[in-house]
Amino acid sequence: MRKMSFIVAISLLIVGGWWMFLKPQEFAEQANKAEGAAMVDVILPASFTTQEQMGEAAFNAKCAACHGNSGAGRDGLGPPLIHKIYEPGHHGDMSFQLAAMNGVRAHHWAFGNMPAVEGITPSDITNITTYVRAIQRANGIN
Repeated sequence: MRKMSFIVAISLLIVGGWWMFLKPQEFAEQANKAEGAAMVDVILPASFTTQEQMGEAAFNAKCAACHGNSGAGRDGLGPPLIHKIYEPGHHGDMSFQLAAMNGVRAHHWAFGNMPAVEGITPSDITNITTYVRAIQRANGIN
């Protein structure tokens, strides 16, 4: 019995140490974030096309309140879109269309469900997606 308790205790220490060793920056970043603070650092492209500029305006009007400036996320409010989770191979452009038009259940982040965006058009979402994809590319997310 003592041997089994010892093995369990050592296993817990190893797993806990492994977790803290692999994720220390993530733990430190989360501890230092105020609600609403940007969740990731975002590098902007040198310039935007006309469509990307229209997407930026629509994003700022409809999305930035939750997803932050330039898609950097807002701690406690909404996830960053400039994140590998939203790379085109995992969340295609249609995912953005459907999420904005219909809302989406939370499945990657603990922010709760995303409601449908009021007053947004398919054209707005296309422009927003083009804008977000441009920023993703500037940040190495292809």
